[in-house]
Amino acid sequence: PPSDGVLEVFGKDIRHHGRDIRARTGVVPQADTLDPDFSVIENISIYARYFGLRPDVMQHEIDELLNLVELSDRRHSRVSTLSGGMKRRLTIARALVNDPELLVLDEPTTGLDPQARHLVWALIHGLKRSGKTIILTTHYLEEAERLCDNLVLIDHGHVVARGTTKELIATHCEKTVLEIRNILDPLQKQTIQNAATRLEYSGDTTYAYADDPTTLTTAIDRLGLEQVLHRQANLEDVFLRLTGRGIRD
Repeated sequence: PPSDGVLEVFGKDIRHHGRDIRARTGVVPQADTLDPDFSVIENISIYARYFGLRPDVMQHEIDELLNLVELSDRRHSRVSTLSGGMKRRLTIARALVNDPELLVLDEPTTGLDPQARHLVWALIHGLKRSGKTIILTTHYLEEAERLCDNLVLIDHGHVVARGTTKELIATHCEKTVLEIRNILDPLQKQTIQNAATRLEYSGDTTYAYADDPTTLTTAIDRLGLEQVLHRQANLEDVFLRLTGRGIRD
């Protein structure tokens, strides 16, 4: 239950219209909630019954969903035999069984290997193109950059920034970042600081930020530093600037 305030979905107060809202919403929780004793198709079929789908409609929908998440050949496999990526795709299929207007994804790729993560990303892109409204929560900033049209950055329960990736970077960060992985002596630090807009530190790595990298790269070249990564600023730089580099509680 809400501790305070009002939460509306589809213009309806969730405290009074919860059943109607749930009927129009699909949820992919962070934790695995599949039944390990059931097969792939049984997990979806039982869930579909919660929404009152007719058996003939339900079978057609399930076949389409299994094709969508590339699990048709595993329809009779027990969930306990699936890989982590397969389980996430099955959970997404289950969340789509009622053809929801709103899909909520809570850290959908946590713990997945790169191949499985890219499969899930491709699936989410396809759902976006089909017109689904998606709310995605994630700690993978690369994932947010790839998938999200609009972003909200939250720190300790408070919104600290919102906008597109391009807008957030332009507003809160310089264009260029140089990651320097050498241990710097005081003179080297001062030289880089004079050439950069600002510096941040994490362990032995120095992050030098600048809108025009020419002066900064020239200074680093003169110092003869070799372990340097030159890249464009990204959403992670924005998040770290707004929330700090300390571990979040």
